[in-house]
Amino acid sequence: MLEPETQTGSALFGPFRFDLASRELFRDGLALALEEKPARLLSLLIANAGQVVSREELRDALWPSDVHIDFRHGLNKTVNKLRSVLGEDANEPRFIETLSRRGYRFTAPVELVGNGQRPTPPGEEATIPSTAPIPAEVESATRRSHRSWMLAALVMVGAMGFLFRPVIPPPRVPGYAQITNDGQEKLFGVSGPSLCTDGSRIFIQENAGGRAFLAQASLAGGETVPIKTPFQNVFLYSIAPDGAELLVGSFTGIELEHALWRLPILGGAPRRLGDLLGHGADWSRSQKQKLAVASGRALYVTTDNSSESHLLASVNGIPRMLHWSPDGRVLRFSLFSVEKSNYSLWEVSADGTNLHPLLPGWNNEPAECCGIWTADGKYFLFQATRDGKTHIWAIREKGDLFRKTRHLPVQLTSGPMSFSQVVASADGKKLFVVGDESHTEVVRYDAKSGEFLPYLPGVSAGELSFSPDGRWVAYVFSPEGTLWRSKVDGSERLQLTYPPSKAALPRWSPDGMRIAYQESAGGLSKPDRILVVSPEGGIPEELPTGRHSAEGPTWSPDGRAIYFLDADWTGGKFSSSIKSLDLQTKEISDLPGSEGMFLPSLSPDGRYLLTFPINAKKLLFFDFATKKWLHLVDLPHADIGSQTWSADSKYVYFDTGMGNDPAICRVRITDHKVERIASLSGLHRAYGGWGLPWSGLSPDGSPLILRNIGSQEVYALDWEAP
Repeated sequence: MLEPETQTGSALFGPFRFDLASRELFRDGLALALEEKPARLLSLLIANAGQVVSREELRDALWPSDVHIDFRHGLNKTVNKLRSVLGEDANEPRFIETLSRRGYRFTAPVELVGNGQRPTPPGEEATIPSTAPIPAEVESATRRSHRSWMLAALVMVGAMGFLFRPVIPPPRVPGYAQITNDGQEKLFGVSGPSLCTDGSRIFIQENAGGRAFLAQASLAGGETVPIKTPFQNVFLYSIAPDGAELLVGSFTGIELEHALWRLPILGGAPRRLGDLLGHGADWSRSQKQKLAVASGRALYVTTDNSSESHLLASVNGIPRMLHWSPDGRVLRFSLFSVEKSNYSLWEVSADGTNLHPLLPGWNNEPAECCGIWTADGKYFLFQATRDGKTHIWAIREKGDLFRKTRHLPVQLTSGPMSFSQVVASADGKKLFVVGDESHTEVVRYDAKSGEFLPYLPGVSAGELSFSPDGRWVAYVFSPEGTLWRSKVDGSERLQLTYPPSKAALPRWSPDGMRIAYQESAGGLSKPDRILVVSPEGGIPEELPTGRHSAEGPTWSPDGRAIYFLDADWTGGKFSSSIKSLDLQTKEISDLPGSEGMFLPSLSPDGRYLLTFPINAKKLLFFDFATKKWLHLVDLPHADIGSQTWSADSKYVYFDTGMGNDPAICRVRITDHKVERIASLSGLHRAYGGWGLPWSGLSPDGSPLILRNIGSQEVYALDWEAP
């Protein structure tokens, strides 16, 4: 194998240029973000273009001999990162060919360019002018020919100048400053922007104690001040062009559609926008102001003072994060594909025509959303997720007569922190973003002291499930979403699953020999499924649960069956029911009357199955002896989060996850009596599977809560945009 250190200059292949000395990669003149190991791998493959480089040779070259890792997983991850930057699919490679069990080969033609100057072409020999007299008609023709030649030369020079005019330099972020430091959560899905600005203040979507509310802070930094509203929960959607009002949506629980309101910034009662319901909206900035609303799987256009709206476009997914172009001619939005469980950016003209994806094929699987224009319309900014990190990107929209314009996305942020929810200042000098460092911690409620104490300290874990003997625990590691198991003291940790799949809601089998869990394919065009894996590791086994998404597994007490939620997202509507899978016969059965229910949970004695409907304001249980559904508890003024059975099946513990007064409670099965165990007010909650605040019970019956100990703060980025 040829070592790349013996080469100099650059390697040209496709639209790329790779500097062999600095290992920098460029596409069409723009630098791409390439980590050290993928860059080293590309250097090795180019140095041996057309030849097979074995996996063992790559291991020796990429990792020192004293470093011990899972080599197979590490090399696969490095190759996938390189392919992601090159924009190729492993199933249809253009540059890197995989040879099963052997290694890799660089197949694209490579042109090596040295560092020296090319020799200057020899000039033509000079001629000696004649001294003989020139006839007048010959001199006139010569002058005309000379003028024509000069004109042609000028045209050619102009054309060459236009053709070889310089490229507009890419925008960049040379520095940043932190604006807020309040410790509150600022990301709540992708229902709306977390940030808006009127030029002097930043308005922020925040979440605390299970409530979603608004706050404001000065752009110069300082204290964050909550904005009082009459709503239990409120989403921030947009700001009026004059900066006097916010466009918000109100909700109480997990409703899919929200009432829309105009909220005056300087005080005053909010005003309802007709009878409109939606999950996203934006005001246009043009003279003829329009209001775009996302509702269901469609986009509508109306005006503030009209309850009537007309259909702009129907889409195959859930549209969110709407944003008009500055001239009002184009609406862009983030489209959530319920079938593929991912976001992509789309565009539609103001008259409803030309509906199309904005960046088709840019990511192997779409993972970009939440776009906005700068005030001058020169750039479109958005966030994209790659390798588990989210960063801000920019696309040059407007051209330039004297410079070439590249319309490819340029990455603006990098580093271990994720950045999202970008908004631009009106003067074009700053970008405001949410910087996110995700870390979670499980805490245990100590009844004697009345305090929450760390449980599994130092482990960013959530969604705990304990073995029947109480000695082992399975959990989901945050933020990667991988499944692990360890002893309850945190020792003997073992990773059971690997990216890109994400695990959720693990459940230990009654015999302690298996762990069932829900797996999200993470944008691989597959529905969620249920798998089982040994606590000692190995290849997980997929269970035959049907063609819909299978979620929230729960074991029967004898371990012979698994109950799960069958969730159907197709056909434009969500439907669900609870089913059981016989693990021996592989037969699937319906639980009578379970249509419209959510995640199931069997009692340890197997007598009851607990669940809740979509409004999450009551708990129901199915009595297997009587074959009837019964109400366990109704809480019309609170929303129920996670639920857990006590070990003796006499109580159900639950938390009022989205209520005004969040707390841990329990309800007795025999008489449905509700007891309040502990207040959760002020506790910074974290979310588990299905986007609900997670809670559970330890083996000794102590309540457990998943707390967010990460950081989500607003940052001001210096914005240099040629």
